[in-house]
Amino acid sequence: MFSVGEKIIYGENGVCTVSEIGTLPMDGPGGKVYYHLKPLVGSGTYFTPIDSAAYMRPVMSREEAEAFIATIPGIEPAICSDTRFNHVDAFYKDLFKLHSCEALVSVIKGLRSRMADRKTKSSRAEATMKRAKDILHGELSVALGIEIGEVEDYITRSVAGAE
Repeated sequence: MFSVGEKIIYGENGVCTVSEIGTLPMDGPGGKVYYHLKPLVGSGTYFTPIDSAAYMRPVMSREEAEAFIATIPGIEPAICSDTRFNHVDAFYKDLFKLHSCEALVSVIKGLRSRMADRKTKSSRAEATMKRAKDILHGELSVALGIEIGEVEDYITRSVAGAE
């Protein structure tokens, strides 16, 4: 069970803070107990039962984040060989469902490559890349104790320093 104030990864929504644990106002006393989750990126509140099968895990530690960043150069880009729009979309959605930072880096690298090869920008590809970056950078920012906007430069400096 998570605690109030704890930052967790919630499904494909990225980092959320457990703001409250309790019943929903409309359930009344004795109702099911829920995590009330505030997303790091975006607004609103997610409500999920504490015994839900939804994917939830603690945010990685600083040590895990630094070790992960060191592996980024070796992560292969996710390239979808199918050009049909709905198949490409499904390909990337399946990678998000893995709930792993490695998969997110693979998505980002794959989309960068795909977008560089095209003459026109794809708003869908840009939105998918933004989503992958928001989830990845959100977790790394919390783990490293830096602002989300500083993560990309941190990764670049860390990878360059390791070479």
